[in-house]
Amino acid sequence: MAKNSGSGFRKGAVTARTQFQRDDGHFQKRNERTGHFMQVKNDGKPFKGVAKEPDGRDAPNA
Repeated sequence: MAKNSGSGFRKGAVTARTQFQRDDGHFQKRNERTGHFMQVKNDGKPFKGVAKEPDGRDAPNA
């Protein structure tokens, strides 16, 4: 499980989540197990500790 370090980064990866950049430039999370779309980050920066698609950090359908 990922935990906040208090220094602007996370320790560990967020499991069963991936992120991708949408056509409008915002990043969106996807649940790897169900395929459902989740939060959208509106500042144009990626989520911390979440694998980008395709990445291979997590096993398929982790």
